[in-house]
Amino acid sequence: MTRRRAIFRVAALAGMALGAGPVMALSAPLRAETRLTPAQSRAFRGWMVRIVRDQVQRGPSPRWQHRDCAGLVRFAVTEALSPHDARWMRANGMRPDAGLPPELDLDAGQALLRNRWVQTGGTVGHFVTALALVQHNSRPVGRDINDAQPGDLLFYDHGDAQHLMVWMGASVAYHTGTTTPVDNGLRGVGIRQLMNWKDTRWQPAVDNPNFAGVYRLSFLS
Repeated sequence: MTRRRAIFRVAALAGMALGAGPVMALSAPLRAETRLTPAQSRAFRGWMVRIVRDQVQRGPSPRWQHRDCAGLVRFAVTEALSPHDARWMRANGMRPDAGLPPELDLDAGQALLRNRWVQTGGTVGHFVTALALVQHNSRPVGRDINDAQPGDLLFYDHGDAQHLMVWMGASVAYHTGTTTPVDNGLRGVGIRQLMNWKDTRWQPAVDNPNFAGVYRLSFLS
């Protein structure tokens, strides 16, 4: 069975309604996640967007390993869920008075969300692929970009390859998956530019069969 057919079978067995083309990541999470409150979710979104923006504008943090599209999401989520104390601020080159989002103030159970990704097969670990990230750690929002909130994920399915972008509010940020000595692979693209992208496979449009849709991390309210 090809990978594309396997993805389709998982989605079909989950009873999800699929649109035309390779919109195949729409499968239910393997287990319910601990949720953040609405206020914590808003704070998390603020931190995630700020952390992703810093990677794009200032270059990748040396503490960020596995630099690809899913790696950017994993890093930003982990850092957004971290206590943003003085030590964290120094490590990330931020000042406490820099207009930062409020602290999340996670309880003990919520703090366990850090680095706990559900993988294919139901195991939990520090690593997760782009496909498993949306299949087992996110929930589908739809295919209309207007429904996206900051920190949501745009998922693209090209059959043998999948790709994630982070919705920043009026733009997207992502890692190309490739780095060179002169290119760190990070990109920030405005939504108007993306909607008119020459390679139409990357346009987040309802009629693009490669755009699987907008996904929201399962622990967000």
